[in-house]
Amino acid sequence: MSNQPVILAIDQGTTSTRAILFSAELDILAVQQKELKLHYPHKGWVEQDAVAIWRDTLEVCRAVLEHPVGRVKPVAAIGITNQRETTILWDRKTGKPVYNAIVWQDRRTDASCRELRARGHEPMVTARTGLLFDPYFSATKIAWILDSVEGARTRAEQGELAFGTIDCYLLWHLTGGRVHATDVTNAARTLLFNIVEQQWDKDLLALFSIPAAILPEVHDNAAEFGVTDPAWFGLEIPVGGMAGDQHAALIGQRCFQPGMVKSTYGTGCFALMNIGPDFRASHHRLLTTPAYRLNGRMVYAIEGSIFIAGAAIQWLRDGLEFFRDAAASEALARSVPDSNEVYFVPAFTGLGAPYWRPDVRGMISGLSRETTRAHIVRAALEAQGYQTLDLMAAMEEDGGHQAEIIRVDGGLVANGFMCQFLADMLNRPVEVPKVTEATALGAAILAGLTAGLFAGLEATECYWQRDRVYTPQMTEIERKRLYAGWQTAIQTLLHTPGNQGALTKNCLQPHLPIKS
Repeated sequence: MSNQPVILAIDQGTTSTRAILFSAELDILAVQQKELKLHYPHKGWVEQDAVAIWRDTLEVCRAVLEHPVGRVKPVAAIGITNQRETTILWDRKTGKPVYNAIVWQDRRTDASCRELRARGHEPMVTARTGLLFDPYFSATKIAWILDSVEGARTRAEQGELAFGTIDCYLLWHLTGGRVHATDVTNAARTLLFNIVEQQWDKDLLALFSIPAAILPEVHDNAAEFGVTDPAWFGLEIPVGGMAGDQHAALIGQRCFQPGMVKSTYGTGCFALMNIGPDFRASHHRLLTTPAYRLNGRMVYAIEGSIFIAGAAIQWLRDGLEFFRDAAASEALARSVPDSNEVYFVPAFTGLGAPYWRPDVRGMISGLSRETTRAHIVRAALEAQGYQTLDLMAAMEEDGGHQAEIIRVDGGLVANGFMCQFLADMLNRPVEVPKVTEATALGAAILAGLTAGLFAGLEATECYWQRDRVYTPQMTEIERKRLYAGWQTAIQTLLHTPGNQGALTKNCLQPHLPIKS
């Protein structure tokens, strides 16, 4: 029907900004995308132009709404999903950022995190936030801006500045500066939000010396966040859904039951297991995080965060010029029977879960005269299977559930070799959905809930369809042999001179058995 409403999803990621129109049956109708530049002013620093992020968002939204579908069908609501932890502080009157957006990959506050850990604060922080001390999260980024930008701390204390992750920043601009709010999943990634009591935590604010005056309100993931300023699209459109990208992907993959797992392979790899309504702390240095909160009811997840996945393939393409198109990586990997004992540890911005070593850097081991670019490319793709296996046994023990199937999404799942190797290493089926834009889809579902298009989350399950499934083909002996080589490479990296200085007994993941 011509008057059937559509949903506009904004997917603001690390390397691009996209606007996607979804039908009420959650089919993709139109897509617009714009690449986003990363800036590296110093070693370990990663920044973005926040003004460009807003400008690109407005541009792709306007473009997708100019699509024939967007012109003739009413937009029921907007859903926003975003790269998490990326930090912006801006002037409440002008909307102008006081500094570039500091990206989640940024490592400049590593020393601050080590100092806080050495002072014994981590157990308290983990008990309240489910997180660990790492430059990944927003709090130390906020503190750095307040202390490094002249006058920022005074202005923040006087209420002149606003803090937000990307979702919050976009909402503020979309509503013409009328709404300063975020959702529970993004708030939970700041190290300032108590996910047990579900509120900003005064003790954590004091620990990081951050004034409460800069913080946004925190809402459910499906809520009436506000309406767009008519100046942007010619009319008011409700903003009805918001979630960090990995939480949105969990919803997009319909992982609504405890024990269901989704793993997203984009710039990084992030695996989340739904663990239900009760908070459970990780005992293996994974993270406990909100999966989503609807109607005031929280559902939690255990998360394993891997900082580099698809970015490794991008580096081989752009940095080393091994191939012109990322799709060529699959053919190269299949052109050799194995990786010739080459292991690629893509720790470009440190190691995430379960090691949490922001100080180490990437390594390619096992090189010989026989090594070709095909072996290195294959090793980079195989690394995704090894990194995910590092997480899985720990995730199942922490979450108290066995994952029978893994649902995957993200740009890298177009690579059939990677998906098959993932199934082989995890020794369980890997499902790829027909709609792999799971993050945007999750945002659309949340917006649709608020707009009344769906009776509840479960009402959207009928729209999920499997495109491909990869089943394990590898023998247990081969799986253990390959994984043992990976573990050797990891230990070599962790104990390389220069890396040992930050090594503590808490940094190493205890051996966990491979599921057989």
